[in-house]
Amino acid sequence: MTEILPSAHGGTSPAAVAALYHDIEGRISTTVRLGPLLMAANQTELAESTARITQPLDDVDVIIRTSGSTDGRGHLVGLSLSALVASARATLDRIGGPGQWVTSLPVHGVAGFQVVTRSVLAGHHPVVYAPDGGFDAELFGRAVKGLTPGVRRYLSLVPTQLHRALELAPAELATFDAILVGGAALPADLARRAADAGAPIVTTYGSTETSGGCVYDGIPLGGVEVRLVDGLVQLAGPTLATRYLDTVTQPFVTDAGRRWLTTHDLGTLVDGRLAIRGRSDDVVISGGVNVNPLHVEDALAHLPGEWVVIGVPDPEWGQRLIAVTTGPATSDAVRTATAQLAPASRPKDVLRIEALPLRPTGKVDRRAVQDWARQALT
Repeated sequence: MTEILPSAHGGTSPAAVAALYHDIEGRISTTVRLGPLLMAANQTELAESTARITQPLDDVDVIIRTSGSTDGRGHLVGLSLSALVASARATLDRIGGPGQWVTSLPVHGVAGFQVVTRSVLAGHHPVVYAPDGGFDAELFGRAVKGLTPGVRRYLSLVPTQLHRALELAPAELATFDAILVGGAALPADLARRAADAGAPIVTTYGSTETSGGCVYDGIPLGGVEVRLVDGLVQLAGPTLATRYLDTVTQPFVTDAGRRWLTTHDLGTLVDGRLAIRGRSDDVVISGGVNVNPLHVEDALAHLPGEWVVIGVPDPEWGQRLIAVTTGPATSDAVRTATAQLAPASRPKDVLRIEALPLRPTGKVDRRAVQDWARQALT
């Protein structure tokens, strides 16, 4: 097995971002093939991930673990430098060319990694925004002021971060040329609030297996193809990962010589524009009826706070639909907001939580929400 390079690039610290910037810069500029770089949050994760690698490392330059939002563990994804660079170049082409980024996402996740890759291609070191916890408006304001005058300004966020930024720093958001929002569905009400604040939002869809976002505002990036098979999204193009490294089971299929990634995402295609309708493995079966949590969350999005809809085991319903929120929830408000939905899609309980648990990538940790809800209900 090819030797794996230990990584000190995890996290969001300025030192981690600077180290990764120089590493990527060196890899792009050299013709010598270096060993695969394994991204990890800490030494414990580095050792654990190394032990899980069972598949060949040929055509693998970077190893990034998926968020594990479904199983809590995630897959180890082997990516080539060419795929990562193809994604970064296509992104810059789509959003208006090179610029400088404010980065707030951990660089051992694909979204944070790609912010640094785009920065290398643009020739501008990113400005690091790394609060100790929650959203720090003062620190974010200093990061924005640290951007180079006269250079295009970019930012990458997950919806939870956008929600908090709109509450505490809306004026700063309006100064960017593009704000990429991905990692989870962007509620329609949150998108409207961002537009009202003058924030130039670009919704992104993609995954670690596609080197990050590969469909922007529903339109695939250059070279990327999208199709639906039995309602599930499949993706092709130069940004696809090489393989999973921790299992022989791969998410790729070859059709007429074209390699496709099969996702778990439900989607629709209208006039070439992709809309994601949730994940097939997030569907809650309540009373024998399939309920898409995303549809319920959209109905609740105009209410105060952040909302997550999950299912918990129930002897009567099979899975009991629960709405969890950080806002001042009332059952009456939820009943009114979901009155137009089918009966099975109306939450049976409303629970208030101080803050939604997040994964290291900034995404809401649905498994942790489910565990918390089960305990709260008992």
